[in-house]
Amino acid sequence: MARTPHDLLRARVGAAVASAFGDDVEVPEPLVVPTTDPRHGDYTSPVAMGLARALGRAPHELAQRLADALEVSDLAEPPEVVRPGFVNLRLHPRWLARRVGELAGDGRLGVEPATAPTRVVVDYSGPNVAKAMHVGHLRSTIIGDSVANVAELLGHDVERVNHVGDWGTQFGMLIAHLDDVGYRGVEGRSASLAEIEDLYRAANARFAADDAFRQRARQRVVELQSGDPETHSAWRWLVALSMAENQAVYDLLGVHDLVVRGESTYQPMLAEVVADLEAAGLVVVDDGAKCVFVEGFTNAEGEPLPLIVQKADGGYNYDTTDLAALRSRAELGAGRVVYVVDAGQSQHFQMVFAVARMAGWLPDGVEATHLAFGLVLGEGGRRLRTRSGDSVRLVDLLDEAVQRARRFVVERAEERGEPVPADVDEVARVVGVGAVKYADLSQHRQSNYVLSFDRMLSLKGNTAPYLQYAYARIRSILREAGWADGLPGEPPAVTLDEPQELELAKRLVVTGDVVHRVAEDYLSNHLCTHLFEVAQTYHQFYEHCPVLRSPEPLRSSRLALCAVTAATLRLGLGLLGIEVLDRI
Repeated sequence: MARTPHDLLRARVGAAVASAFGDDVEVPEPLVVPTTDPRHGDYTSPVAMGLARALGRAPHELAQRLADALEVSDLAEPPEVVRPGFVNLRLHPRWLARRVGELAGDGRLGVEPATAPTRVVVDYSGPNVAKAMHVGHLRSTIIGDSVANVAELLGHDVERVNHVGDWGTQFGMLIAHLDDVGYRGVEGRSASLAEIEDLYRAANARFAADDAFRQRARQRVVELQSGDPETHSAWRWLVALSMAENQAVYDLLGVHDLVVRGESTYQPMLAEVVADLEAAGLVVVDDGAKCVFVEGFTNAEGEPLPLIVQKADGGYNYDTTDLAALRSRAELGAGRVVYVVDAGQSQHFQMVFAVARMAGWLPDGVEATHLAFGLVLGEGGRRLRTRSGDSVRLVDLLDEAVQRARRFVVERAEERGEPVPADVDEVARVVGVGAVKYADLSQHRQSNYVLSFDRMLSLKGNTAPYLQYAYARIRSILREAGWADGLPGEPPAVTLDEPQELELAKRLVVTGDVVHRVAEDYLSNHLCTHLFEVAQTYHQFYEHCPVLRSPEPLRSSRLALCAVTAATLRLGLGLLGIEVLDRI
């Protein structure tokens, strides 16, 4: 049963429209929306504005009829009709108090499960073998992980997939070069990923300049594809070495349960993919390559743009691989497939989805979505690079954040005359990594943003440390009150007599609405904004409303507000993949 204010009011407005205007009236959406100005109430219904156009009546008159039919006395104060035709609604303090009491005993904090749970595949991170993860992998990894966290909370069957670039011409090139520099028979040999990257750059230079080497590299690709044992051994070594170093980055980020399914997984399916497209009459041979043309896609010259599914030399590319992966996911029962890949791949995924639907591999009931995202920029608004112009390694960025966080924690303790936490290294990891994640996730996904350590580690403003410290302070209060392990009994009766109590309650009861909105549009910044507003409103409450010094039952009522606030911060930050600490 829906229990969030938005859903409850939406149902009441829908019933009132039917009562006032008849069941056959087409009800314009939205039925109810949150207000941006609290002076006008908490929610407003613009329905009368839409009905006025359909019915040819004055919107103010229709708004009054709607208000007269609204049954909200248990939930909100009497509706207020305002010109030109809105019905404003203000949640009743009694309902808010009762709801906060319910949330105090609800581990889900009012986040209702999805009404129609399904299997959700989230494809994210996607590093390449033989190359270190760089800052470009940050957004895909943490956005995708947050999407998966939210979907799991809502009850979906989630599979987190790491579609690793572990196949193709570059491996023939690299393996041929490994032979020439003394790496033949590499299995069991130790090497760093930085060393392999240097070898890759050297191999790439040779491939561009040396015809004989280029031929040997291509032969190595053929051997890899045909299952030659020695070539496969070298390839497996490169994959294992890369994934081991990547796992260290995932461990630092707190990203778990990623199932690695590299491009190699789909190689046995590619010939069948092309054959089935040909059988469906979708393939056109263009300059020797097998292509599928999708209506509406053109190149810069306005000519039809093909999706190439097999190159003129008989090889396949990532267009074919992504088609095979999408087909496989749909056949294995996915109801929704979400790709978290940078905005530069938008057209590619639009075409892949379109071809999959043309071929019947993506039924109407299966949703495929590309979550495009912007760039992480350095100071000055340019791409974040090292001084030598290379991409910043992700592990280096995270290590710097952790070291800066350590200095931040030590200096803050010294300024306050407090001892440095005994677990300062653990605190630095939680604060530093959390700061990086939150700085990213608090931005609109499709926007570029400038990475600033000073800004992201600030205790002022919309940052992870601000929220983490707020959580730790609330936990300190709960420990002192004997509430550290949860409610001491049944949820207490909550009273909201002070305006600061009332405002905090209004923030806390909408968490379910916010989480469902994030699930709907895949924008984690909505959740970040909500958590920041909760923390800000809590601080105002705490400044004006004594908690531990208040007499009972007021003390327990205010402790319940503290407990629900802490739980909200913990749940919300957890969905973002950010840890909290009881003590900082």
